[in-house]
Amino acid sequence: MDVDTVAELGLAGSSDAEVFSAALAQDRVVLTENVADFARIFAEHLAAGQHHPGVLMALSSRFSRRPAGIGAIVAAVLACADLPLDDRLVYLESAGRY
Repeated sequence: MDVDTVAELGLAGSSDAEVFSAALAQDRVVLTENVADFARIFAEHLAAGQHHPGVLMALSSRFSRRPAGIGAIVAAVLACADLPLDDRLVYLESAGRY
């Protein structure tokens, strides 16, 4: 997987809409825990008839942000890596539940 963080892309402090637009421009899936904003942006984008490569939601209630929890997020992302994600919003679960 080819992964970049918002900070690595020089987008730290950017709005969610700007991050989403940058992901679109680079044909990248967005991984976020920000359900409220990205679910809305996702829905508006689809309602406008536009395509996007997908959004993965890693809810903080399901995944710890402590260093020990990073492996679980990585495993969950890898578990859905072969799924068709175009125009989909997927809530990550424990690995293997897709």
